[in-house]
Amino acid sequence: MAQTYLHTFFGPRARAMQAAAGSRAAYARMEAGAGPLDVLTARELDFIAARDSFYMASISEQGWPYVQHRGGPAGLLRHVGGNRIGFADYRGNRQYLSTAHVAADDRVALFLMDYPNRRRLKIIGHAQASDDPAVIAALMPPGHTAEPERAFLIDVVGFDWNCPQHITPRFTEAEVRCASQPLIDEIAVLRARVAELEGKAS
Repeated sequence: MAQTYLHTFFGPRARAMQAAAGSRAAYARMEAGAGPLDVLTARELDFIAARDSFYMASISEQGWPYVQHRGGPAGLLRHVGGNRIGFADYRGNRQYLSTAHVAADDRVALFLMDYPNRRRLKIIGHAQASDDPAVIAALMPPGHTAEPERAFLIDVVGFDWNCPQHITPRFTEAEVRCASQPLIDEIAVLRARVAELEGKAS
């Protein structure tokens, strides 16, 4: 459940706006169950394991929010144990912004999308970078050839599942190919049959 996530973000102004909109009572009941953290369950872990990309926001040294995209094979964001997740950070443009940010303020927010099924999961936690080769190796997706520079370990504090409203379904090339392959196969069979019939008629 998202009790801790919501409690973390609901401040006096948000609660006042909820009261004015008539949604405060429902959210107050959810907040009442808030604990030290929202515990990841099989539902969240399965969703995390299936993602091939996510967005991670950090806080700059000047106090600005900053967001980066992370991509790779499905399973690039991995469950380490308990409420900890992590990922191998591949060599990129060498700006090292997220790495610098979490060294100063370890709070991060992750946004995970499943566009075909119109699902999204928001996660907040405390992140740390690791140069430990064993940690990096453990977080590398099997068979992936990207060059990792470090690992990020994230201790999850809270999460929230969003409603599907306004999520436009999008599909990867592999998903489109899988869905269209039966039609492609059928077209090939029909073309072969047409060629056969034309051959008999000539």
